[in-house]
Amino acid sequence: MKEIILKQKQVLLFVLAGALSAVVEIGSFKTFSVYLPQIFSQENNFHGIHFPLSNIFSTTCGIITNYFLSIWFVFERGKHSKRKEFVYFMFVSFFSTIISLAFFQVFFRFVFKEHIDLGFFVISQEILSKIAAILLVSILNYSVKKKVIFNG
Repeated sequence: MKEIILKQKQVLLFVLAGALSAVVEIGSFKTFSVYLPQIFSQENNFHGIHFPLSNIFSTTCGIITNYFLSIWFVFERGKHSKRKEFVYFMFVSFFSTIISLAFFQVFFRFVFKEHIDLGFFVISQEILSKIAAILLVSILNYSVKKKVIFNG
C-alpha cells in the first residue's frame, strides 16, 4: 500500500513539476513569438515551419526548468553520475523537442485553426498548439525519464 501511495506521489509531483515547466515554456513561447518576429521577419513562417525559434527557445527554457524540478522534487538520484544523468536528460529532451515541434506544426496547421475566445481571455492558435504538444510529449517524457535516467 505504501508503494502505491509513493508511486502516486511521484506521478503527482511529476505532474506539478511538468505544469510549472509548462507555464515557463508557454510564457516564454508567448514572449518569443511576439518579439522574435520583429527581429526575424520569417519567424511566423520559415519555409512552412511556424515559429521555429520561439519553439526551440521556449522549449529549452521549459527543459531546464523541468530538469531542476525533477532532480529536486520528483525522481531519486543515484542510477547515474550527475554528469551522465544531465547528459541523458538533455539527450532525451532533445528528441522530445523534435517530437514536440512536429506535434506543434500538426496542431497549428490542421487542428487549431481558430483562437478560443473565453470572453475575458483569448487563447491563440499558437498557444493552443503549444499546450497540446506539451501534453502529448509529457507522457513520453515521464516514462523515459523514470525508466532510463532516474531510479526506475
